[in-house]
This record gives sequence, C-alpha cells and structure tokens, in this order.
Amino acid sequence: MATTAVTEATVSDVLTELAALEDPKIRAVNERHGDDHGVNLTRLRAVAKSLRTQHELAGQLWETGDTAARLVAILICRPKAWSADELDAMLRDARVPKVHGWLVSYVVKKSPHVEELRTAWFADPDPVVASAGWALTTDRVAKSPEGLDLPGLLDRVEADMKDAPERLQWAMNECLANIGIHHPALRARAVEIGERLEVLKDYPTPPGCTSPFAPTWIAEIVRRQAMA
Repeated sequence: MATTAVTEATVSDVLTELAALEDPKIRAVNERHGDDHGVNLTRLRAVAKSLRTQHELAGQLWETGDTAARLVAILICRPKAWSADELDAMLRDARVPKVHGWLVSYVVKKSPHVEELRTAWFADPDPVVASAGWALTTDRVAKSPEGLDLPGLLDRVEADMKDAPERLQWAMNECLANIGIHHPALRARAVEIGERLEVLKDYPTPPGCTSPFAPTWIAEIVRRQAMA
C-alpha cells in the first residue's frame, strides 16, 4: 500500500491495511466507549495522509460500514462536496461515537449546509441526531452567537438535560458550559443551573484534566482566561 500510487488506491487496499493495523488491546479499550475498531488513531491518520484527498474513495469507504474505514473516509473526503441530504443520511447512520464526533467536527462544520443541518438536527426526536445539533450550536455559542437565543438555550438545558440520554446530555452540558464561559452576563445563571442539576458532578476526572461538571469547567476556563 505504501508504494501504491494515490490514484490506484481501492477500498480493498485500505481495508487490508487497516486490518493489518488491528490491535485487540486497542479494540478492547475502544469498545468500552462504544467504538468498534482496534486501530491506533495515529496510525489511522497516517493511512489517511498517505491517501490524501480522494472524495470518491471516501464515499466508497463510508459505504462499507466499517468503523475504521469510515474514519479514514472522513479524513480524505472533501467536506464541501457532500449535499445536505447526504450529510443527513450519513449522520443518521453514524451511531458509533467516534464516527459521529469526527463527522460533525471534521466534515459538517466545514460544510456550506452547516446551519441548515444544525437547526434540523437540534429539533430531531432522535437523541443521537439531536446531540449533533447541540454540538453545532455550541460551536456557534463560542464563535458566532449572533441570532442565537442564549437564554432560551439555558431554558432547554434547565428543563431537559437532567433526564436526557447520555450522548444528548453530554452535548447539552457542553453547551451550558460554553454559555457560561463565553457570555459573562449569563454566567451566574449557567453556573446555578449546573449546580442544581448536578449533571456529571461525580464524573471521574484524571489528574491534570478539567472536570466536565459545568460549574467547575466554567470556573477553570474563566480563571485561565483571566491569567492569559
């Protein structure tokens, strides 16, 4: 594979190389997080780098349904080449957390259809799809909040986050924290909501990492910003 010209790469080539990189220990760790592949991500990225951008091949790899192949597909596609309908179908089929997260972060955020998809997914009854809408909304909260109803977002978090399914709950919690971090006028309310709901309050956090508990997260990032 390493000596094959970029234009000659096939789905079979990529799957063979990924299979050779499979590590049972890595798979065991990933499966605890819902990710059904055993390829070291640094090595997976190297495979994608060797392929460079190949949008047609990306589509073929995606269609295999193989998680590692889909991660490579995300890295070698042209994000702006997908239609809104294609991205919607891909997102709904991306149930593996790593594939879902990479698709949103590396592809949808770079798409000209991002705002259309954000608003559609935000209101979707499927909590996994809705979590993508919340993730895209969080990106706007931090970077381009104009036009967003931030108090309304806090209302939704206050009403729904406590009992939301896990992936949607995480996305809502991230939005809550980012409102508190980036919008001082709403910081006290964001902290109060987090303290009252106690979502992720007891989440185990490794030394040196910031807790995902929103009040702690907000306080730590604001502290760092003040010291910068």
